[in-house]
Amino acid sequence: MQYSELGTFIKHKRQQKGLSLNRFAMEAEIDPAILCRIENLRQGIKLDVLEKIAFAFEMKISEFLAEYEKSYKI
Repeated sequence: MQYSELGTFIKHKRQQKGLSLNRFAMEAEIDPAILCRIENLRQGIKLDVLEKIAFAFEMKISEFLAEYEKSYKI
């Protein structure tokens, strides 16, 4: 499967919730600089970071990735 646009999906989902990058990073307990690089597709995403992001969206990783796959027709 191709997850090259995962950062873009995270950014779009965060913006839909009306959260700033810094606020969401704080809620997800990750460094805002890392989140910025992920959202702008300049850094890959590690599983532990993905888990924190999914949790901040009140989802399991599997649910989060399923939504991504549906949105991007993977």
